[in-house]
Amino acid sequence: MISKNAERRNFLLLKRTIILILCSYFLLTTIAHAEEKVDEDQQKIQLFKQMEVLTFIPWYYYAAINQYESNLIDDKQLIHITIPDEKWYGLAPIREKTNASIISMFGGMGMDGDGDRIADPKNPRDTLLTIGTYLQQFGYTEQDIKTALWHYYKRELTVLSIMNYAKLFKKYQSITFDTTAFPIPKGYNYSYRNTWGDARGFGGRRIHEGTDIFADYGTPVRSTQYGVVELKGWNKYGGWRIGIRDIYNRYHYFAHLNGFAEGIEVGDIVEAGQTIGSVGSSGYGPPGTAGKFPPHLHYGLYKDDGKKEWSFDPYPYLKKWERNNP
Repeated sequence: MISKNAERRNFLLLKRTIILILCSYFLLTTIAHAEEKVDEDQQKIQLFKQMEVLTFIPWYYYAAINQYESNLIDDKQLIHITIPDEKWYGLAPIREKTNASIISMFGGMGMDGDGDRIADPKNPRDTLLTIGTYLQQFGYTEQDIKTALWHYYKRELTVLSIMNYAKLFKKYQSITFDTTAFPIPKGYNYSYRNTWGDARGFGGRRIHEGTDIFADYGTPVRSTQYGVVELKGWNKYGGWRIGIRDIYNRYHYFAHLNGFAEGIEVGDIVEAGQTIGSVGSSGYGPPGTAGKFPPHLHYGLYKDDGKKEWSFDPYPYLKKWERNNP
């Protein structure tokens, strides 16, 4: 007969074995997914660089346009750039992949990028060559590219976002920016709860578009992701504040600061974990107003969907970043 203690030991051993197997599976799955993403990103970069050879348009502009549009479309395509039918086909009566010369006859943009004489809007090479050829018409300088993007999208924020993505991709020679950081470094006292959507009285009836993280005056405030400084200065409500846009069309808003990190300016690239300012109590009045509330960081997140920008709850992100706080 097997004793109860032996049965218990066997049960615990089996349980531990199952847990180890499951942990190993999830770990391997996570690693596989990470490697798959890296491989896919390298494949994209290789494709963008091939188009650079053909068009002399730097690869990071292709990457930036693709990144911007990937944030608007939830699909599994390698290339997310979608050229509207009226631009691709022009006045051609056909709305499916067809001979590139026919599309050209009807004033369409669509081109053959892989040598099969067919201009297919779902073919990555066809799409990239089409966009590259369009950009070429305006020139090759940074200002020329901005002008081309304005004529194509006719939206200032879209142009700004794409140019900033290109700046990041060019500097780091990468399109992968998944590193994150909690805005308050380890070792500093802070507290916060979910305050997104709460009522606010100053300045009229409005909701609280962020999470308040209470900390001592002068506590360092860090960028939560890689991005480009889009805005810096005074706001009647937010006091000294800084706004950073990441490559996922998300705008990170840091308000009520005591001051900014030395030398940081609009247009600068910032890294996840980089100090951008310090906690204060500025705001609710003209420039210099402070002390109307306890010192804290107001952290907000906004999403640009290509048509409008809207606030969403940053609290779940903060909890996640806090758990992994480097």
